[in-house]
Amino acid sequence: MDTFADRLDGGWEWWEAAVEEAQEGRWVRDAVERHVIKDIGAATNPLTGGRTAPFTEDAWHVRIGRIANWAGVLRLAARSGGWVLQPVAGRRPPRPAGMAELLSGIYAVGEQGELWMRQFLKGELPPEGEIAKAEGFFTGPGSIEDLALFFYD
Repeated sequence: MDTFADRLDGGWEWWEAAVEEAQEGRWVRDAVERHVIKDIGAATNPLTGGRTAPFTEDAWHVRIGRIANWAGVLRLAARSGGWVLQPVAGRRPPRPAGMAELLSGIYAVGEQGELWMRQFLKGELPPEGEIAKAEGFFTGPGSIEDLALFFYD
């Protein structure tokens, strides 16, 4: 079974592989891919009021919900473009990497949010440090929130 650390490490690795391909000019996003990335940004606005992660002053269900929302958005994004999400924990991203790898990497952490939400609804709190790391993955400087800035096309 994969752990949160496996998902987070894999998420970053797959995300970095896709961004590197784009920055090196080996993956040039098409109009659909550019539009999907804009839609992801609009659909996942964390509504943090400009605060940076971790959002320790927010209620647990809000914090976990922000993370879990990414999973649904990524599933819809993948379906819209016909990309297949793949498990990333413990796996190296295929090369060349592109939109499917990018979405898979981000999805791995969002899906963890869904797992945490199920636990939370049963009365189990996820580890505070893991929630903070997931929040940092999605929001703040150099995070997925800044995704569009990593592309030069």
